[in-house]
Amino acid sequence: MGTETTNKDHASSGFGEARFDTLICDVPRPHVARITLNRPQAMNAYTFVMCAELQAAIALYRDDDDLRALIVTGAGERAFCTGGDIGGGGGGEHSRRVAAAPMGHGREMRDGMQAVVLALRRLDKPSMAVIRGYAVAGGLALALGCDFRFAAASAKLGDTSNKAALLPDEGGAWLFPRAMGLDKALKMTLLHEIYNAETAFRLGLVTEVVADTDLEQRGLAFGEALAAKAPLAVRLSKMMMAKAMETSFEASLVDAQMAVMVTNPSQDVREGIAAFREKRAPKFEGR
Repeated sequence: MGTETTNKDHASSGFGEARFDTLICDVPRPHVARITLNRPQAMNAYTFVMCAELQAAIALYRDDDDLRALIVTGAGERAFCTGGDIGGGGGGEHSRRVAAAPMGHGREMRDGMQAVVLALRRLDKPSMAVIRGYAVAGGLALALGCDFRFAAASAKLGDTSNKAALLPDEGGAWLFPRAMGLDKALKMTLLHEIYNAETAFRLGLVTEVVADTDLEQRGLAFGEALAAKAPLAVRLSKMMMAKAMETSFEASLVDAQMAVMVTNPSQDVREGIAAFREKRAPKFEGR
């Protein structure tokens, strides 16, 4: 995917200026951050270096209150991300150390893509995956770590882990059944199925299918729409709903009682009410 603006057009404290070996970070719209996986020659398969850089980039987004929405995407036309690089391009000395260490493979997973997906799930600000080409295995787990998934009509999604006798170990074993149901997730993984975008949408893996030519614009427009909303309300709404997926209704109501003590006295609420009464668009500042 191309970038329509340079980093400095909407630079935000550190994010747009961050330089990585395997990622491109920019701020293509006000308050909208974008992380582009930049290994198109390897279909954006992740390496340990990429995982470390992804964690750093996500932390920059998390800690910058001027950034209100995050896009995660992949460079090139062929893939969003195809999981871990098992083709030899991302191994080297790190892989040799892992193989030699007791429990090394488990620690590599914990500190690698599992940590990336967990960091996305922990965000109190929204994120979206913009998917062109293949999003399979760990790449699908990465996409499901985001709150929303916009897929090009030509995109392909699925789990190919078992094809190489590997496992959905980047978080897929938890994420896949919650997105599509246990039976369908098992079928996808055990038969290493890959679906077109429309089928993935019907199965619950995709939020929206977009024409290939419109994908970048749709992602940016959605990011802008999120960024225009009241930041406190967006962040707390996301936290409440995410937690409610794993708790009781009564506990969720208590969380809501706590959250309104932050939002209701805020300047954003006063601005929202004033804008409603004055029949104008609100200007939220996140305070």
